[in-house]
Amino acid sequence: MKRTICLSLATLLCSSLITSAAEKVDLSKLPAPSEKTIDFVKDLKPVLEKSCFGCHGAKPRAKAKYFMNDRQKSIAGGSSKEKAILVGKADQSPFLHFTADLVEEMEMPPLDKRDRYPKLTKDQIAMVRAWIDQGAKWPEGVELKAAP
Repeated sequence: MKRTICLSLATLLCSSLITSAAEKVDLSKLPAPSEKTIDFVKDLKPVLEKSCFGCHGAKPRAKAKYFMNDRQKSIAGGSSKEKAILVGKADQSPFLHFTADLVEEMEMPPLDKRDRYPKLTKDQIAMVRAWIDQGAKWPEGVELKAAP
């Protein structure tokens, strides 16, 4: 019982930190969205597999219970119960905020793991921003896999 209460409080605290952090995001630090139509398989899948999937993949304990195997899971978010991707609203999407390093302590990939999982470039962030604004299209049946 005591453990359940502690876990519930920890989850609530993390959720409120993420929510309040998202409200204080400086969008002026974001690169402009890419002007091209984003092809998920060609443009983003390799980036997400290289920089995100190592921690948020198909393993039993994805960080923050956020799995990025497919579109539905990527949009849904993790243990915060908040959507990570707000389709059509990149500027309001925590996924964009975190990958663009706009939220302190929530940088993705984490600062201490960037030797293994590279930070997204400004061009890649611009593509993520455009992809979300363009409807976060992700072909049916396409799943992320571990980078080679």
